[in-house]
Amino acid sequence: MINIVVFASGSGTNFQSIINATEDGQIEGQVRGLVTNKNDIQAIRRARKHDIAHVTIDPADFTDRSDYVGELLDQLAAWETDLIVLAGYMIKIPAELIKKFENRIINIHPSLLPKYGGKGFYGHNVHRAVLDNNETESGCTVHIVTREYDEGPILAQKKVPVYESDDPSTLAKRVQQQEHLLLPEVIAKLANELKQKNNS
Repeated sequence: MINIVVFASGSGTNFQSIINATEDGQIEGQVRGLVTNKNDIQAIRRARKHDIAHVTIDPADFTDRSDYVGELLDQLAAWETDLIVLAGYMIKIPAELIKKFENRIINIHPSLLPKYGGKGFYGHNVHRAVLDNNETESGCTVHIVTREYDEGPILAQKKVPVYESDDPSTLAKRVQQQEHLLLPEVIAKLANELKQKNNS
């Protein structure tokens, strides 16, 4: 069983989908902890409800960047982290973490990458851009996290239609429904791969 740590900055609906998938056995792993950069967010309340440890580590609270990175690395080590999942996390991951957990940090993005990815493309900004460009389909992507925003290898995607009647909110809702299916599927696959690797 692998140890999963989730990073989130908001409501945590994808975090909840991961919790549900571990509890029902879809994912052979356990959520060891939640890392946030904000206090009093819905994701923390979800963690408390399921007795999952959580910490708030905000880079703005550190005068020295190395202390911030060290705090993250220490916490991940304490949780014996195998896989990091970014689920609506709004801060760029330090290069030191990407190196330490190479190919073991994944992110879910609300578009069909490589379209509508990169700095500034998050949340409703993505869906508004999709609509402004008269796209006929959108969706979500799970990818490996690298040093550049949304440019890591794509692991899986799910598509949704875009309707003429859509606004950013209605499109976001349709995409999010697929996110909640796709992310646990990818984590389950990675958990099996990591388990085999650890046993070999």
